[in-house]
Amino acid sequence: MAENSMITLKIDGVQVSVLEGTTILKAAKDNGILIPTLCDLEGLTPYGGCRLCLVEVTGSPKLFPACTTPANSGMEVTTNSERLKSYRKMTIQLLMAERVHMCAVCVANDHCELQALANQLGVNHVVLERHFTREPIDSSHDFLVIDRNRCILCLRCVRVCDKIEGVHTLDLKNRSKDTEVIMDLDESWGNSCSCTGCRKCAKVCPVGAIYIEGEAITQTKHRDVAEFITARRNNR
Repeated sequence: MAENSMITLKIDGVQVSVLEGTTILKAAKDNGILIPTLCDLEGLTPYGGCRLCLVEVTGSPKLFPACTTPANSGMEVTTNSERLKSYRKMTIQLLMAERVHMCAVCVANDHCELQALANQLGVNHVVLERHFTREPIDSSHDFLVIDRNRCILCLRCVRVCDKIEGVHTLDLKNRSKDTEVIMDLDESWGNSCSCTGCRKCAKVCPVGAIYIEGEAITQTKHRDVAEFITARRNNR
């Protein structure tokens, strides 16, 4: 195919045309079909971590992450079957059980993407055994705070720090359920020598894990910041 050629596929029975190389998630979004996700963010490289955007493709028994799967010509995609709803509800259950997600006492209550998806999918209680972590809250920075007990490891903060701000202050340590976001070589945030204090990590955090002390979450949250900056850079 020629560069920038168009392809045609069906999403939930609707025929759509998109540029070759477009992901299923973007193809759906651009045509008014919303697929839930927590890790994906416009302006950042797709990560495929939360697994909420899994979709069905006719002819395959597997489920595919819509955020990292390219749309192909003739593909038939289902985004909202009973099977997918069941998978997504279980994913939300796992996220809610893994750490401390008590909405009533969270700084992001009523402004949390995890909470909103739980409500949307009908997850009104956690049936799994909860694993309550007891990590200390790091408020050593002048105004940025991280509560690792509320982190869902979507890596939006790590990716926006690396790809948009360009300093890569944030990274990960450990593996599996013990994975944590760290600053530099596991320094306290106040002792970080690379953090610019840009606040982008707090703006894109979907939950209440990173926030600005003394500032309302409604004022902080700006998930479009990565897309905004990327678009401006590309238009130079």
